[in-house]
Amino acid sequence: MNPQTDVRTTARKFVAATGREALRLVRESLGAEAIVLTHRATAQGVEIVAMAEGDVQQTVQAAVPAAAPVTAAPADPTVLSELHSMRGMIEEQLASVVWSDSQRRDPVRGRLLRTLLGAGFSARLSKAMLEKLPTGQSYADGMAFVRSELVRAVPVHEDEDALFAQGGVYALMGPTGVGKTTTTAKLAARCVMRFGADKLALVTTDSYRIGAYEQLRIYGQILNVPVHAVKDAADLQLVLHDLRDRHMVLIDTVGMSQRDRAVPEQIAMLGSSQRPVKRLLLLNATSHGDTLNEVVHAYRQGHALAGCIFTKVDEATHPGALIDTVIRHRLPVHYISGGQKVPENLMRADRAQLIDSVFQPRQHSPLFVPAEADLPDEAAPSPQAQGETDRLRLRYQSLIRAMAHDAQELATTAGALAGAHIGFDGARTLWRQAGDEAVDAKAVLHELSAFARGEVAAGCDTYVLALAGQVGLRATDSGDAYVCHGSLLLSDRSGLPLAAPNQWLSTAAARQSAAPGQRQAQWLQQQDFGKRLVHVLGKAPAVEQMLAWQAEGSKWLARAPGSTAVTDVHTGAATTIARLAFAFDDTTERPVRYRGKAALQCEAQVEVLPRTAIDRDTLPTLRCVAVRVVDARSRKLLSQTCVLTNLGDEVGASQLAQWQGWAADAEPCFRLLRDGVQLVGGMGEPGDPHMMKRLLVAGQVTTTVWRLLQAEGEWADRTRLLLGQLTGRAARAGRALTGGALHAGVGKLFLLLDALGTESAAPAQAPRALERLG
Repeated sequence: MNPQTDVRTTARKFVAATGREALRLVRESLGAEAIVLTHRATAQGVEIVAMAEGDVQQTVQAAVPAAAPVTAAPADPTVLSELHSMRGMIEEQLASVVWSDSQRRDPVRGRLLRTLLGAGFSARLSKAMLEKLPTGQSYADGMAFVRSELVRAVPVHEDEDALFAQGGVYALMGPTGVGKTTTTAKLAARCVMRFGADKLALVTTDSYRIGAYEQLRIYGQILNVPVHAVKDAADLQLVLHDLRDRHMVLIDTVGMSQRDRAVPEQIAMLGSSQRPVKRLLLLNATSHGDTLNEVVHAYRQGHALAGCIFTKVDEATHPGALIDTVIRHRLPVHYISGGQKVPENLMRADRAQLIDSVFQPRQHSPLFVPAEADLPDEAAPSPQAQGETDRLRLRYQSLIRAMAHDAQELATTAGALAGAHIGFDGARTLWRQAGDEAVDAKAVLHELSAFARGEVAAGCDTYVLALAGQVGLRATDSGDAYVCHGSLLLSDRSGLPLAAPNQWLSTAAARQSAAPGQRQAQWLQQQDFGKRLVHVLGKAPAVEQMLAWQAEGSKWLARAPGSTAVTDVHTGAATTIARLAFAFDDTTERPVRYRGKAALQCEAQVEVLPRTAIDRDTLPTLRCVAVRVVDARSRKLLSQTCVLTNLGDEVGASQLAQWQGWAADAEPCFRLLRDGVQLVGGMGEPGDPHMMKRLLVAGQVTTTVWRLLQAEGEWADRTRLLLGQLTGRAARAGRALTGGALHAGVGKLFLLLDALGTESAAPAQAPRALERLG
């Protein structure tokens, strides 16, 4: 049979007044799995040509008679490359459709988007702001909402009194022509008016520009302030030492393009001074948003910027780009400069006035300012655009069915993963919710709690081990540093992570603080997971925390160095853990594997009190378990560790040692969260309303990937091989797949299963799925 004839005889045409109505007719006639071939607008309405799914499969098989089953063969790299390329096109098209649907429901969003883009804001920040906008608002209400969100988000240094009271050395930096010398003079004039000329000095590092020193010297003479010129780091060191009695020193630096290789050298010179130099970056209001972004990235390297100053605001046509830049980079605005008058044209930054100035009417040339007619009307996508999306979807599905991995193998793999009890189905459900705007972080947190209770009930005996950890993350666009504080629940039976019930974000400055770990532990303590919670800590808590947990009935164990000072419960003598615990005269050795080698392990335990000034009668009695591992043949010492705990004798010493070992093995799971964040969309910028939801989803998906990484058996090897093929990576003999590669493979599998409409095998079918893979 001719395939072309077959297509014409099996395809059916549907015509209706709207596309939605035509699709309803397709579903009623051909079923929910029908494939749309064409989608176009006609004089009679919207016309859709579609085929039943079974007819498409027969047509594809007839068109590709030589295609052999590929269940056991590696995927063709060319096919996978095309598949991944098409996936990107489809995701871009579908994202556009989702945004268009949102605007159709609320057309005010489209007008507000055009207003924000016309003011110079980036599309990313504009859409993030409008995603928070309640539906059904008028344009005026929407503008008021956008204004309040921007006022809240823009970082501003509003306390000038504190700035001057603190004093110090400030270096004004920025590209050539941004107005550093003039702004230095304006800021110097404000300082002189505030605390007098005798407490201020000016310094210039600009020995390249003709007349640069002379210009600043003239300003210094007018203000009666000394001006010093320096050429290198040594000069700067000497001058700042001589000016140590000056309350404030302002440094006018050399103007350099953000792409000049000498920028890091200039930053290093300022950072080498023994007297701390705070750097203020000058941002030209007339610059394009991409240029401003590049400038901030170039000048913030090495050391953090203290803030920024807006210059030439009187010449700007798109001031929104400035606000967009400082919001994304969290760069506090100190002053706003516009005009050449000293000191009149330097004003303190005010949040409300700054945002209001963005939306003030301006007499712009219409050449470069987007108007309503210039911007695409995303609120009403054409039937042709929808038809193109449908055709891409058809190509995607046909390519998968005919040339890539066999759909049955994918379904079997999904069934095996579901039957392996590693949280695959829950992770897939959460992955779908990561892109669902109707689901918020609160709903995901509730679902994670329910999921955790189910996993704990099935995977734990008496206790559930709770870990708190953290990992550094960077925003996708701005590169801003954050810390994700996560929690993991481990099985007391196997040590595998069961659930990641909570994640939260802080700035990188909180990384060294002990408070984040305590906050996560407090949150875990407030939850009811159905089993007794045991906090497994990297180090022993403070005595005050021990007493608080003792009053609450909380249980914990922690690794402790042998030098930890304690008091012997029986003798009252002050000693260390090592002296008390490592007495192995009456202990029994048992064979274990240590880093892949045969070894012998033994444990000993003693009762101790933490050494502190607090009254001994109120202190909790702790068990100290010492663990020693030696080589089975040479008797060479391989490992010697100690564990402190307030758990009683109901948990044996060997079990406590094993729990601590499991916790140490699970710590890399926190670092794997970086790949999980990328899987669900990456780190957003300030103002992203779905960032916390993506973090929560990434945490749980990461536990599933980690458990798959640790799984043993032929089914696990086959599954990891398939996931490696989906990422386009060639398998290497004897080399395991990395956690990052598994993350990518799981993401591809989620996409393929959804594209094929494939669900995981039912629980009753899961064992058979495992047998097929095994």
